[in-house]
Amino acid sequence: MTGATGSIARELVRRLDEAEIPFRALVRDEARGEALGCPYVVGDFDRPETLAAAFAGADRLLLNSAGAIPLAEGEGPQPMIRQQNDAIDVARAAGISRVVKISVLRPAEGAGLSVGAHWEIERHLKASGLEWTILQPSAFLQNMVTGDGGMAAEGRIAGPYGAGRVAYIDAYDIAASAAVPLTGEVGAGRTYVLTGPEALTHGEIAERLGITYHDVPPAQAAAGLRANGLPERLVAELLALWADMAAGGLADLTEDVQELTGRRPRTLEEFLRAHPHVSKVFSMFEAGGEAGRVGTSSAQARTDLARWTTPSSAAPGSGANP
Repeated sequence: MTGATGSIARELVRRLDEAEIPFRALVRDEARGEALGCPYVVGDFDRPETLAAAFAGADRLLLNSAGAIPLAEGEGPQPMIRQQNDAIDVARAAGISRVVKISVLRPAEGAGLSVGAHWEIERHLKASGLEWTILQPSAFLQNMVTGDGGMAAEGRIAGPYGAGRVAYIDAYDIAASAAVPLTGEVGAGRTYVLTGPEALTHGEIAERLGITYHDVPPAQAAAGLRANGLPERLVAELLALWADMAAGGLADLTEDVQELTGRRPRTLEEFLRAHPHVSKVFSMFEAGGEAGRVGTSSAQARTDLARWTTPSSAAPGSGANP
C-alpha cells in the first residue's frame, strides 16, 4: 500500500486490519511506519531501486503517491508521472498481478496539475500488461476542512467558485471502494468514477457549516496568487481548474461507490458527524466574522490545489500533497 499516511490509506489500513487481510504499507522513513501501527516497509518513489524489495511477495498494489507540485514555466512535467510510472514498472518486474490506482476526476491529456499527470500515468498502467483497476474520485471533503490552508483556517469559504456544484466525496468512501478490487476479483480492467451523493455549491456548503461564502472574481483571485509569489504557470493552471469548477465540471453524480461497496457514500452531514472535531472548529467562528476579507491567499490556493490531487504522504487534506 503506497501513500500509506494519507487520507485514503489511513482508512484502508483500518479496514484491512479489521478484516485480518495481510498487507504492508510503504513509508519513506521508519518513524512514520511505526506511527501507523501496521506492518510496513521503507521505500521511496524517488529511488525506484528501493521499491523492488518493498514489493517483493506482494500480489496487489494500491498505487497512490504525492501529487502535483507548483512548477514554473520550463520546469518540465510533474514529478509524480515519473514516480508512479517507475512504481508500475517495478510492480510488473516484482510479479504483482493487479494495480489499483487512485487517480483524479476526468484526467485529460495536457491538462494542468495532477489532471494531466494522472492521464499520463493511467496510459502507462494500461499499457503495462498488468491487471488494473482505476478509481477516479471527485474533490475530497477532507481538503475542504483540514490540513494546511484548509477553509477552517479562516472560518470562511472564499474563491472563484461561482455557482458551480461539486460532488465532494469522503476519503472514507474512496478507501471502502478501493478495498473491493484490492481484496477480490471485482474491477479488473474497470475505471470507477467516485463521487459523493449530492452536488453542492460552495454557498450551500458554507451555509451548512455555519460560515460565510465570498465569491471572488477570477482576476482578483489571480492577482492575489501572484502577490503571494506563486509562479505564473501555477496561476494559469489554478484559474483553469476554478473555471471548470464554476462551470459545473465537478457536479456529475455516479453510482460507482454504491456498486463497489453496496451502500451510498456519505453526505456532508454524515462526514461531519464522523469527524466531530471538524464541527467544533467551525463553531469557533461567527458567521460573517471574516466578511471584510475577500481574495485568495496562498494558503487557500494550496487547499484548492489539494482538491485536484491525491492525498497520500502529507497530512489528510493538506495542500502539501498534492
